Amino acid sequence: MMVVMDDLRTLATEPFCYLTTTGRSSGCPHTIEIWFALHNATVYLLSGGGQRSDWVKNLQQEPAVQIRVGTRRFAGRARVIDGRSQEDELARRLVTEKYQPGYAGDLRSWRDASLPVAIDLEHGPTA
Repeated sequence: MMVVMDDLRTLATEPFCYLTTTGRSSGCPHTIEIWFALHNATVYLLSGGGQRSDWVKNLQQEPAVQIRVGTRRFAGRARVIDGRSQEDELARRLVTEKYQPGYAGDLRSWRDASLPVAIDLEHGPTA
């Protein structure tokens, strides 16, 4: 694993990341801005739209994705997290704990209803 952990620690406090997937029908890049949390070399996301979200459908078709956090870009492999795993709870907890303090509402129902997704970073920053 060539991801530079110091780079990740400094980026963990960024307010959001940009996820670029490949469109499952068009084959074109599709980028969204999304909340995230980092743990080791894995980026965790929660899809409020669950399996219905286009970005989730895209990464299930083609798991090779790009993540931009701040000015750093990373390549990664995306996967939907198994709902019966410890990683499921980790993803939900990390993302919610990062954003709840600055969010006026209660994120618990969103946390519980969302679909957790992991992006395993493959190498260090690309640019």
